[in-house]
Amino acid sequence: MIRWRWLSVPLLLAVVPATTTAAELRDIAVVYEEGIYSVDSEVWFDAPQASVYAVFADWDLSTEFSSAIVEARNTGPDAQGRYGYYVRNRGCILFFCKSVVRAGTVEMTPDSKLTASADPEQSDFDVSDEQWLFHSEDGRTVVHYSLKMKPGFWVPPVIGPYLIKRKLRDDGSDALERIERIAQRQVASGD
Repeated sequence: MIRWRWLSVPLLLAVVPATTTAAELRDIAVVYEEGIYSVDSEVWFDAPQASVYAVFADWDLSTEFSSAIVEARNTGPDAQGRYGYYVRNRGCILFFCKSVVRAGTVEMTPDSKLTASADPEQSDFDVSDEQWLFHSEDGRTVVHYSLKMKPGFWVPPVIGPYLIKRKLRDDGSDALERIERIAQRQVASGD
């Protein structure tokens, strides 16, 4: 009888799914057309919508979840009362390494939508418009992200949508898990 119990534990573990979950990149598409890169993705987080939104809405937290972000901060409101952001990224794709700055304004719809637009005069991009849409799914959060970006600097032609997508997919999973942990930590601490 004892032998049966020891055999049943591995079988039970094989049949019952693990109860821990992790952030999941469900979809990502990268397109390059007429000088503009477009990125669209969908990510699932095992954390409440308000907590996930709070992580994305606070640029000060960016260096905690992305190794590509060297410096980031929230900036005060501009003349129109819009809040802003400053981000300096450093990264490499193949042999091409670059440090770039994005700075601009943010429009917020609490817990459901963020829109960030870079100011080309303060950024290394002619265009950098991002949008995050948040919605609940079974007590967790799905984030739809879209980016339209036109670099204001030369990008080698071999660095196309395929390599950018691969870099985002390969390096992004760690960042997504860190975002999820920060959101879960906020829930646990009551923030």
